[in-house]
Amino acid sequence: MTKPVLDQNLQSLDARSRDIFRRIVDSYLLDGEPVGSRNLSRMLPSSLSPATVRNVMSDLEHLGLVYAPHISAGRLPTQKGLRFFVDAFMELGDLSDEERRSIEAQLKASGSGATLEHMLTEASQMLSGMSRGAGLVLAAKNEVPLKHIEFIQLEPERALAVMVTQNGDVENRVVDLPAGVTNSQLHEASNFLNAHIRGRTLAEARAEIARLKEETRAALDTLSQDLVEKGLAVWAGSESGLPSRLIVRGRANLLENVTAQADLELLRHLFEDLETKEGMVQLLDLAEAGSGVRIFIGSENKLFSLSGSSLVVAPYRDKDARVVGALGVIGPTRLNYARIVPMVDYTAQLISRMLR
Repeated sequence: MTKPVLDQNLQSLDARSRDIFRRIVDSYLLDGEPVGSRNLSRMLPSSLSPATVRNVMSDLEHLGLVYAPHISAGRLPTQKGLRFFVDAFMELGDLSDEERRSIEAQLKASGSGATLEHMLTEASQMLSGMSRGAGLVLAAKNEVPLKHIEFIQLEPERALAVMVTQNGDVENRVVDLPAGVTNSQLHEASNFLNAHIRGRTLAEARAEIARLKEETRAALDTLSQDLVEKGLAVWAGSESGLPSRLIVRGRANLLENVTAQADLELLRHLFEDLETKEGMVQLLDLAEAGSGVRIFIGSENKLFSLSGSSLVVAPYRDKDARVVGALGVIGPTRLNYARIVPMVDYTAQLISRMLR
């Protein structure tokens, strides 16, 4: 996990200010409640008066690290304060040998004789259970080699397009048919596709069909040509072949200990963001931009900025070291970052090894 250069004002904080700030954040991460000067003075090893602690808290507030949710309340860390804490103070924990064995056993059990989809779902569920947040996995379908595509006519102008990948995943899409398409043309288009896509990823298959445009025109009539293009375009989403498989488990965890209406409204925004898959590719961009695990706190992550949620995310890679997906944990800003970072990191490394 890379750490940015800290603001010079923050670097110059004295030991007393840093200690008080750390205790404010520790208290917030523990119970989510603001902490006041009187309670802080009792926590500190040195005998500082509540008045002295209040002065330090005022300085921290001036720097934008803490704020008072209402008059006469204690202080809570701001998003800037949480970022400062993560970058300057947080000591990452490590998974115990037992936790590592448990993660490995669960993923290997789910991956044995099962589809990649099942293994990723298990990874999302596992991250949710271990973090008490929501586990999130994004997979790039177009990286999986294809085995077979078939059209099955449902109605005169609608058909079911069935795609089978070499790892056993099966997907169905309903496609609109050009008027007048016959069953023989559906078979002809299926046969042409299967002669050229087997063993290729979706992106590679589209490039190959585009390269064979003249051959396609010579071998097929106009309606069958349209079907060939539909048979690949229906899964691709865009010319760049964006990832489209988002697996989220553990949303109920996010409802725990939520009492304020404002917090419920933030969660509603988050659930809407997770339901709307548009923009999910940004997760891959975020994960791929850095090496290893990345932490996004509140509005730092534009994808979930309305909900103010935090995201801990890491990429996983295929046998050619290409990023083919991302996984992580999303939840409130008081996630246990020190515990979740190594958990996400180890799970991403393990899935990468299993995909080789």
